[in-house]
Amino acid sequence: MSKSFSGKEVIRGLKKIGFEDHHQRGSHYFLYHPEKNILLIVPYHKELKKGTLNSILKKAGISLEELSKLI
Repeated sequence: MSKSFSGKEVIRGLKKIGFEDHHQRGSHYFLYHPEKNILLIVPYHKELKKGTLNSILKKAGISLEELSKLI
């Protein structure tokens, strides 16, 4: 993975594919997709770690390339 993503970028990309704000607890945003019935937790950090990002993308059902295109 050559480029790292911030929490803000990931949230923006997920909202473009239908995720909505559910709530926030501290620096973590909870996003919900009503059609897929998925709740994701995204840390609002300057840089997400590789494992955290991969876990979010796996649950969302998108690839790193798809996320790059959305941002």
